Amino acid sequence: MIRAQQLTKTFDSLQVLKGIDLEIHPAEMVTIVGASGAGKTTLLQILGTLSKPDSGRVYIDNIPVFDLDNRALADFRNRRIGFVFQFHHLLPEFTALENVCMPAFIARKSHEQATARAKELLFFLGLADRLQHKPNELSGGEQQRVAVARALMNEPSVLLADEPSGNLDTKNKRDLHQLFFTLRDRLHQTIVIVTHDPELAAMSDRTITMSDGQII
Repeated sequence: MIRAQQLTKTFDSLQVLKGIDLEIHPAEMVTIVGASGAGKTTLLQILGTLSKPDSGRVYIDNIPVFDLDNRALADFRNRRIGFVFQFHHLLPEFTALENVCMPAFIARKSHEQATARAKELLFFLGLADRLQHKPNELSGGEQQRVAVARALMNEPSVLLADEPSGNLDTKNKRDLHQLFFTLRDRLHQTIVIVTHDPELAAMSDRTITMSDGQII
């Protein structure tokens, strides 16, 4: 599902990635671990096409993503990649339902189609009674589940998460971790998670450890 070849990335004079080779299979849940500054988030951003490497290639579902022009790449990202971050980044003025619909509206899907899909996801994630609640009316765990629903809105090929449980208490963290496995098992979702959480890393199908810009 994901193939990266010889990725390098430098910021100013600091080389953050030093020739990364990586393969991730369909319906695999992979965690990326390592000390702060190892290059984990930079790698995830490149895999998610949010940042371009200085050299190297990335294929997602056999598509060489950085060969696409900017408009095609933005469309690919919207339709094929879902993102979950440590901070949920929900829009405060919109309801949970409206937040989840946003990627579908960007993809120019109809209001009826977007609403039906958003309700389906929110029901699946146990938020049937929270559709009309705004983010400040939701718990931290509920907010992050809304963010997961938003990430899944356009049925992406890949779900990428950067420290998704970093701001959650123990119960909500474990619930979110279990949710990722439910997504893998029921929806056959390919998931890549950057985490400092050893419990989540131990549960994943495979753990990739990074140090000083390389996979070790």
